[in-house]
Amino acid sequence: MVESAARVPEENASAEKRAQRPAWHSALREILIILAVAVVLAFLVKTFVFRTFYIPSESMEPTLQVSDRVAVAIFGFDPEQLNRGDVVVFRDDQQWLPAIPEQTESAVTNALQFVGLASEDPHQYLVKRVIGLPGDRVSHDGGAGPIMVNGEALTEPYLPEALWPSQVAFDVIVPAGKLWVMGDNRSDSADSRFHMDVNGGFVDATSVVGRANVVFWPVERWGVPA
Repeated sequence: MVESAARVPEENASAEKRAQRPAWHSALREILIILAVAVVLAFLVKTFVFRTFYIPSESMEPTLQVSDRVAVAIFGFDPEQLNRGDVVVFRDDQQWLPAIPEQTESAVTNALQFVGLASEDPHQYLVKRVIGLPGDRVSHDGGAGPIMVNGEALTEPYLPEALWPSQVAFDVIVPAGKLWVMGDNRSDSADSRFHMDVNGGFVDATSVVGRANVVFWPVERWGVPA
């Protein structure tokens, strides 16, 4: 009985100490829990659902503008289901992009990119439009006429009316597992036409991260790339 009586004051004292803790302790704890959950959810979404990318150049104008942010759905994506005309994001596995001086990213930027709260590094990815699929013969004479795919004229409503489909002549057959890609801004896009010395100008289908499904930023540009 003596021991029990002695423990009661101790338990009461502990309860009093908990009650005396500042209210901001509890608020801070809740905020930290919410942030932790948000980070985990963002990482899971980036890994399994979709990723975001920043458009750094004019090569896809007018469809995509400089500084647009696009969301790319990766859940269930299958490169074999790509169609001509799809706007895709792919890794620069062929090293099309020019080398840039090493830049030290801040720890905050790296962390935000890792968990998916910031857009991916644009120096590692490209955005182009699929023009030729495996087995297609894609050609153009470098004039004002349309691009030919398997002997038929390719309809490209996304091109500006005054812009030629290509000022560079080419005639290629797309190998299995590859893609022929071009930017919409044909006069300012270093695409398959200008990298025929590297893997024939073709992109590995397995390098494609997914389709550019939607422009989500800036708000006034929100929409699905045509």
